[in-house]
Amino acid sequence: MAERCKFKTSVGGQAVMEGVMMKGPLKWCLAVRTPDGEITTETHDSPARPWTKFPFVRGVFNFFDSFIMGYQTMMRSAELSMEEDEAEEPSKFDLWLEKHFGEKGMKFVMALSAVAGIALAIFLFMFIPIVVVNFVDRFVALGGFKALLEGVIKVAIFIGYLALVRRMKEIRRVFSYHGAEHKTIACYESGEELTCENVHRHTRFHPRCGTSFLFIVIIISILLFSLVPWTGTLTRVLLKLLLLPVVMGVAYEIIRLAGRYDNPLTRAVSAPGMWLQRLTTEEPDDSMIEVAIAAVLPVLPPKPDEATW
Repeated sequence: MAERCKFKTSVGGQAVMEGVMMKGPLKWCLAVRTPDGEITTETHDSPARPWTKFPFVRGVFNFFDSFIMGYQTMMRSAELSMEEDEAEEPSKFDLWLEKHFGEKGMKFVMALSAVAGIALAIFLFMFIPIVVVNFVDRFVALGGFKALLEGVIKVAIFIGYLALVRRMKEIRRVFSYHGAEHKTIACYESGEELTCENVHRHTRFHPRCGTSFLFIVIIISILLFSLVPWTGTLTRVLLKLLLLPVVMGVAYEIIRLAGRYDNPLTRAVSAPGMWLQRLTTEEPDDSMIEVAIAAVLPVLPPKPDEATW
């Protein structure tokens, strides 16, 4: 059973390559374990976000803001954690890019890979379910159950994807850092001193986790997209894309409430996402917890009350 927190904080973060990024009310910090065993930290001021005061709208902006920051910190952590011999021997493709396009070319490739990731998500969670449902409907008249089957396929793809990627050794290490991030925040929320021993005793599951947010997005999309007419595959995909900001806005407010309050309703809402975190988190070792502590300390305000909701 998860520990009862003494207070709810807005401090959060994400796991990266051999490290953790933590974001507080005023600052954010990236901490990475370098090849020589040392912990490198980079602390920055968090820019003002005027949209945070507007419900539903803030969810859309925060999603893209988190996506961009997450991608940038992941790339930066890869640079810091890279083995020295790998750093000294760039690939022929990297050399070609640097020669012909310089730093802008590298940024273009990184941006292109991000766009490819978004396209893959659209293909997996919007296009494939519609195609499968239309195929089944040819043999079995689904009628009003089309949206339900589409939702079941989405959930199956999501869980299957998580179960598949966690089999990769590198991803499992990232998931261990993910667990370290959650356990460190839980320790802070309990009012305990941030030590490895104290952090170890806390849960690796957290209601404000990105895994929980994505699961809520899928559930909200199932309900909302059931109202979208089945006029054609491409038309339905386009209409769902247009409604996606509404889905993200609603999902963000739900995950925000689940992270802010602790009662039977919020625990019930958080339960499926918390269960899925068994796939996206692993128990960390002391070295990983040390990195998570190093990441969170610079972003904590002098008084814990300043970081509460």
